[in-house]
Amino acid sequence: MNVKQRTIKAAVAVSGTGLHTGESVTLTFNPAPENHGFKFRRVDLPGSPIIDADVDNVTDTSRGTTITQNGASVSTVEHVLAALVGLELDNVLIDLDGPETPIMDGSSMPFVSAIAEAGYTEQDADREYYHIPYNIHYSETDRKVEMVAMPLDDDYRFTCMVDYNSPVLGTQHATISSISEFKKEVASSRTFCFLHELEMLLKHNLIKGGDINNAIVVVDKHVDEAELAHLATLFNRKDIDVAPQGILNNIELRHQNEPARHKLLDMIGDLALVGVPLRGHIMAARPGHAANVAFAKKIKALIKKERSRKHIKVYNPNMKPVYDTVQIMNILPHRPPMLLVDKILELTKTHVVGLKGVTMNEPYFEGHFPGAPVMPGVLQIEAMAQTGGILVLNTVPDPENWLTLFLKIENARFKDKVLPGDTLIFRCDLVAPIRRGIAQMKGIGMVGEKVVVEAELMAQIVKYK
Repeated sequence: MNVKQRTIKAAVAVSGTGLHTGESVTLTFNPAPENHGFKFRRVDLPGSPIIDADVDNVTDTSRGTTITQNGASVSTVEHVLAALVGLELDNVLIDLDGPETPIMDGSSMPFVSAIAEAGYTEQDADREYYHIPYNIHYSETDRKVEMVAMPLDDDYRFTCMVDYNSPVLGTQHATISSISEFKKEVASSRTFCFLHELEMLLKHNLIKGGDINNAIVVVDKHVDEAELAHLATLFNRKDIDVAPQGILNNIELRHQNEPARHKLLDMIGDLALVGVPLRGHIMAARPGHAANVAFAKKIKALIKKERSRKHIKVYNPNMKPVYDTVQIMNILPHRPPMLLVDKILELTKTHVVGLKGVTMNEPYFEGHFPGAPVMPGVLQIEAMAQTGGILVLNTVPDPENWLTLFLKIENARFKDKVLPGDTLIFRCDLVAPIRRGIAQMKGIGMVGEKVVVEAELMAQIVKYK
């Protein structure tokens, strides 16, 4: 059964303070169109630059996750993204008038409550999940971090274990068997830190927006009355003491294992940066932002690899061509030895597929590695361009009177050798509509199922007769 994408019904805003910057900030969740994903927009900066919630945009994981794009950054994105994933939303534009999301109470619940108040709208497009295909492992030996994503067809499940060698925290576990449990079991869990970390952050002025109610403070050492009085002064409280649970007594735990639940929350938020909804079971021991992001990058790389394979169609070189060699010569001005396309196998308004049979008779093999003949990469690009030229020339009624000229070649990559006996098949797809005879194309060259060359081309047709 297909699940439809969802966005929010109406814009809704929350305001608070950035934990590390101390700046007041308003964050607004806005509806977004299908296939938009999660994006942040810095409305306080010229041009309101947009930052995609993408793991490739992560620039810092030291005290939260920071993403940067288009000259702008947003810090501490994980609590916001966890709320969006936990409520199973797909498309939201998040406006922010500062460099950091508001810390609120240190959990995702204020964001969950605001979004729930706005309500949800089902969209026409289907949600496309990525199903974890097999066990994907990540580990950091020095930090004793272990993470694994396992196949699970029908849901998104999490298990988390934390162990800080602390007599107060001990070893804690948290788990949800379905992402639908997020709101009830995870969203309200607040961030936590150890007292020695808090003191270091205060000393270096790194939590300018810190309010002691933003976090659970774990007391991992003896604290005398003078230090407690000093903390009370810093946080504008009459007095502070250590509760029996080994935390500062400013707050009560919402769950006995609240720190582990918050680590699970962070994991959900950081893995949102993969960019697609996941189906699988994520298990982690001692995760942190750096490990979460590295794990997300590993999953995204696998998705990218699988999607590139899915888009590769294996063509039958013996299929009846749209154009044979003689018909191609009626369109292209090239002639042997510079005619590098033998057949056109497919041709539409947006893509073309051409074939080049590579033989030992090619004249360039006489001088290009004659003892170990390899088709020159520059001629592979030329053959790709000639294939693309057929696509562009197909837009004019008298192609024989036009030339196709290169304007730009970008991101050319050669992934394997092309040898005599290979059948090289090129596919060129338009990436934008042709305007004023200028075409932008993405091209790949394949030998069987293997991509051997790819490039982005820009070409223009000009009349020469």
